[in-house]
Amino acid sequence: MDKDRIAGSTKEAKGAIKEAAGKAVGDTKLTAVGKSDKAQGKVKNAVGGLKDALKK
Repeated sequence: MDKDRIAGSTKEAKGAIKEAAGKAVGDTKLTAVGKSDKAQGKVKNAVGGLKDALKK
């Protein structure tokens, strides 16, 4: 497994936590940051998946 996939999954999970926390306390900025982190994590995970596919 490529390290980008691991980093992407981690960032995606952190983003989901931030988004949920932001919604729970009504903090729109934290919610937006969480959504952004989730999107960045998904992209990084996809890049890692592509690298894995190219290695095979």
